[in-house]
Amino acid sequence: MGTRQQRVDNGLKDRSLGELLKLLSKESATLVRQEIELAKSLVSEEIELAKQELAQKAKQAGAGAGLFGAAAVIGLAAVGAFTAFVILLLSLLLPAWAAAVIVAVVFAAVAALLALKGRDKVQQAAPVVPEQTVSKIKEDVTWFKTDNPSART
Repeated sequence: MGTRQQRVDNGLKDRSLGELLKLLSKESATLVRQEIELAKSLVSEEIELAKQELAQKAKQAGAGAGLFGAAAVIGLAAVGAFTAFVILLLSLLLPAWAAAVIVAVVFAAVAALLALKGRDKVQQAAPVVPEQTVSKIKEDVTWFKTDNPSART
């Protein structure tokens, strides 16, 4: 043993049981405070990661929604022009009112089919969950339970 270790041992050996218990209590309280601070730090980090992840997903979703809006406006203008074309084309064979009814019914049928397909796709979509954060929290809980003797009580 080194001289430093001998001094520590001698210092503890010279103390009374009451002093040793007081020292043990103080060191235990310090250890518990450190564990609490570590847990607080981990929770804060996980919350920050979740915020960052959700902000990134929201930003991507917002950009996508803006593009969908622009596409819808341009698509609506194209559908209007195409509708006029089809009605005018059919009016060469039928009365104009009959051509307009036929085009409206066909468009309604197509819209219904697209709505049903869209509903199915939305139901298949995974929920918006901060997946990395959830995974990291599960790892932290597993670590805390397995590597931390004070968590087993």
